Amino acid sequence: MREGCGINFDGDVQPAFLDVAEQFRRLFRRPGSGGGALTVLLDGEPVVDVWAGTRDLDGDEPWQRDTMALSFSTTKGVAATVLHRLADRGLLDVHAPVAEYWPAFAANGKQDVTVTDLLTHRAGLHDVRHLVNRPTDVLDHHLMEELLAAAAPSMTPGRHSAYHGFTFGWLASGLARAVTGQDMRDLFRTELAEPLGLDGLHLGVAEDDEATDARVAALHDHGLGLASLLGSRLSLVPAVGRVADALYVEDFDQLLAEPARPAVHAQMPAVNGCFTARSLATLYATLANGGSLHGVRLLDAATVQRAVRRVVKDRDAVLGIRMHWRLGYHQAFTATGASRTAFGHYGYGGSGAWADPMSGLAVAFVTNRLGSGTTPIADSRLLRLNGRIHEAVGRLAA
Repeated sequence: MREGCGINFDGDVQPAFLDVAEQFRRLFRRPGSGGGALTVLLDGEPVVDVWAGTRDLDGDEPWQRDTMALSFSTTKGVAATVLHRLADRGLLDVHAPVAEYWPAFAANGKQDVTVTDLLTHRAGLHDVRHLVNRPTDVLDHHLMEELLAAAAPSMTPGRHSAYHGFTFGWLASGLARAVTGQDMRDLFRTELAEPLGLDGLHLGVAEDDEATDARVAALHDHGLGLASLLGSRLSLVPAVGRVADALYVEDFDQLLAEPARPAVHAQMPAVNGCFTARSLATLYATLANGGSLHGVRLLDAATVQRAVRRVVKDRDAVLGIRMHWRLGYHQAFTATGASRTAFGHYGYGGSGAWADPMSGLAVAFVTNRLGSGTTPIADSRLLRLNGRIHEAVGRLAA
């Protein structure tokens, strides 16, 4: 273990990436800064694999090699990869209507909504705020799938993307259940974690799985700013209202704060993935390398190419920016610009993972500390780390 300014800091770094590791270490240099982990794989090989800080609220328990973090919307990219596995085996056609597999979904004029519409946030079902009757509804994934199957779109499906902040996950799990009969939690394990030998890729944690639950870091600063903003009178402003519809569930931050951690134990496939950086980066490394890594083929190369091809180029109606949606992924942004070929998914609170087939890069960052300036998709910490990573790869190339 190495020490940096008295803060737990450990792992391995290749010399060309020392600046990246130093940028990461600074994030957790003060007591009370929480903790996190960063893994960077280049052509499937680790060049950065570090962790720092603490995993508990009191700052007494060091972050460990196998510590996991609740990673919010970073979960969406993993859920999308499950659907691509099903498509790869011929169980799904991304161009087919969702109702072809999930007949109940045809209700209220949704019979023509395609799997592609679902994966690109164009199903018109972004509104979670008016879908639930009580905050605890979101803890029941079967109920949420049923509510979405019966719901009427609030926007014309297939026309414009409107970030499905909460609902994307239950739409994905409802579709996957219709095809396989299995929970998305089980599919995370059987379709992704087991084939790749990953021990840190979970959709929440079952209440009776005490050993895995103990690996999930306590969350610092739950509900930081965004929840109170979206629940305020500002939500009456149309642009803010769309964000609130997609991302605000009253008292959801209290579910995150409860000592029993119901939000960790539920199945919310757009929200409550529990990951190590190493496992996330390994998953994305398969996508950066044509669907195969170290002799294990997860997806056919043609499936990967279809999954990561940009589909939506216009401004997202919820987020207000061009997300360049792929099938379940968005463009990977950095502090030094965006690579046209890099894709992945970032999450509220700062986490994120992405891959770039052009450079062979796969990157994952997880943390239990919500950053200042947190947005629905990550914050400046991940963007700055990404910038340093690109600089390091550039130096190698030069």
